[in-house]
Amino acid sequence: MAKYLVIVESPTKVKTIKKFLGANYEIAASNGHVRDLPKSQMGIDIEHDFEPKYITIRGKGDILAALRKSAKKADKVYLATDPDREGEAISWHLSKALKLDDAEVHRITFNEITKSAVKESLKHARGIDMNLVDAQQARRCLDRMVGYEISPLLWAKVKRGLSAGRVQSVALRIIADREEEISAFIPEEYWTLDAVFSVPGEKKPLTAKFYGDRQGKRTLRSKEEVEGILKDLEGADWKITEVKKGERVKRAPLPFTTSTLQQEASKVLNFSTQKTMRVAQQLYEGIDIRGNGTVGLITYLRTDSTRISEEADQAARTYIQDSYGEKYMAAAAKETKSGKKIQDAHEAIRPSDITRTPSMLKESLSRDQFRLYQLIWKRFTASRMANAVYETTSVKIEAGGFLFTVAASKLAFDGFLSVYTQEGDEAEGANVMLNGLDQNTRLALREFDPKQHFTQPPAHYTEAALVKTLEELGIGRPSTYAPTITTIIARRYVAKEAKNLYLTELGEIVNNIMKQAFPSIVDVNFTANMESLLDKVEEGTVNWKTVIRNFYPDLEEAVQTAQKELEKVKVEDEVTDVICEECGRNMVIKYGPHGRFLACPGFPECRNTKPYLEKIGVACPKCGKDIVVRKTKKGRKYYGCEDNPECDFMSWQKPSAVKCPQCGGLMLEKGSRLVCADERCGYVMVKEQANPG
Repeated sequence: MAKYLVIVESPTKVKTIKKFLGANYEIAASNGHVRDLPKSQMGIDIEHDFEPKYITIRGKGDILAALRKSAKKADKVYLATDPDREGEAISWHLSKALKLDDAEVHRITFNEITKSAVKESLKHARGIDMNLVDAQQARRCLDRMVGYEISPLLWAKVKRGLSAGRVQSVALRIIADREEEISAFIPEEYWTLDAVFSVPGEKKPLTAKFYGDRQGKRTLRSKEEVEGILKDLEGADWKITEVKKGERVKRAPLPFTTSTLQQEASKVLNFSTQKTMRVAQQLYEGIDIRGNGTVGLITYLRTDSTRISEEADQAARTYIQDSYGEKYMAAAAKETKSGKKIQDAHEAIRPSDITRTPSMLKESLSRDQFRLYQLIWKRFTASRMANAVYETTSVKIEAGGFLFTVAASKLAFDGFLSVYTQEGDEAEGANVMLNGLDQNTRLALREFDPKQHFTQPPAHYTEAALVKTLEELGIGRPSTYAPTITTIIARRYVAKEAKNLYLTELGEIVNNIMKQAFPSIVDVNFTANMESLLDKVEEGTVNWKTVIRNFYPDLEEAVQTAQKELEKVKVEDEVTDVICEECGRNMVIKYGPHGRFLACPGFPECRNTKPYLEKIGVACPKCGKDIVVRKTKKGRKYYGCEDNPECDFMSWQKPSAVKCPQCGGLMLEKGSRLVCADERCGYVMVKEQANPG
């Protein structure tokens, strides 16, 4: 019979860990948190020093009963939840729910789910770290207070169903501030001036860019300025005044933290932050690998540290030396970033075993799992490799007192680039060297190439850019980025189109109310300061109740003032051209728990509703009515005729407004190409070349 009980969070971990421990160990899962604050009320006893009122989460009764039964039979209970604040809090709640004495609590943590890490953790069991638990309790209570005090105010002043959150409100403000910047942006004109030369013995011309004059760099602001320079350069002698050769080193990247992984997965794989975390969780907890059973493939995914254990560093060096040669090994171990608090003793995100290459695992992983694992594996391997080295050449060309420059670089040693490249790395190394040029080279001017430009407004935030900004400002922590972004999109405060995040009308209203009534809560510095206070609670230097005691009175006062002073805001429903067949009014788009639907504005006299079907602006090839976006019962998206079931047209691929140039039929979007829906025709074209109509 099992002597020891090990409790983890997820059933997947149970499968992975079962392989490492013998028959004496029973492994069970709590399925995440087992106790939390009640949903029906704030759940914090303000009168009794802000004591939280925890209850068993609905649906967790049977799980807890089974765990209690197993705990009674076991000689020892090991609590093996995740190695962070949230995991520590789950272990604490489990110890309370299972009525374990402090002496019976054996808390173990591991940064990766491997045999050696799990077995080693059993040798170093400890008690619950109450500083970590208190930091989590403080965050939970702060968020609950903001949500439960401010959300009812938004319901009263705007509409039901809205919510305010401590971190999400700041994220919303950051997006809103960027939208204001973009709206207020006034483009400024500037010009570039290139000079194109023939070089003796070279077929390709040499293009140099205008730099300035002997006084220094100069920006060209107008056409008149450019024309003045061109006039001064008429008949001028062109000569090379300097040819400078050098070397530039491109440093190997640091391994991934949660933030940098989310940013890179967004840029390279087009993953949302939520998807990145979901897939990374699967890789961490364990994947069934052919011939090996369930294996944890990466280290813990919530971290802001770039530290790597000595053992992992040594294994990487050995692998790099064997696979690429000694010159590809980094000279010394990478240092971690310092400055802000690094969340406990975590490592960076890395493969649990570097010799498990992506190609070896491809058959066992889903497409998304493979792509994310490959990204993590390549980045970690590159972080232990030598820097890349470029040979650089820069040339200064002078005429009539004006300077033009040309620069080129050539990859001399690829180093880490042999494994991992980012945007621009290939292009940078692909420039031609300016061979054979010296101060005696005679240049013959072919032509000038002046171009007018206008400065561009700041870009809209993407999920990756928002995560980067939140991290730089010290707002939120690795575990909060994805849920924060997911919430503001789900609440429809922000709309995501392509990769960009746009403020909605509703988001603008909520942000304005928050700025007016609760300026400190949406203040970036206030929120960053609150994060550092939570870090101090974790370190044991600040009492968590002190943080709450200082926060609540100001919040309560601001809520009471807002209730008196804020005016009610009406959010107008979006009117459609769909006519209500019962009373003849134009129907409006409403939002329900399952998304958008059409409703008659004559409610309550007229209660007519119908599904909202999003038109894509393409006519049905069978009956000429609109094609709309539909979903199967399982939620898979497809395109069908709005007149279904009378018209049975459907397509899994999105139909295009462009007609097939060959047969005049319907074309479908497939990636960057358009393909004729009629397979007998089979015409294919690139989207960019297409003109609708």
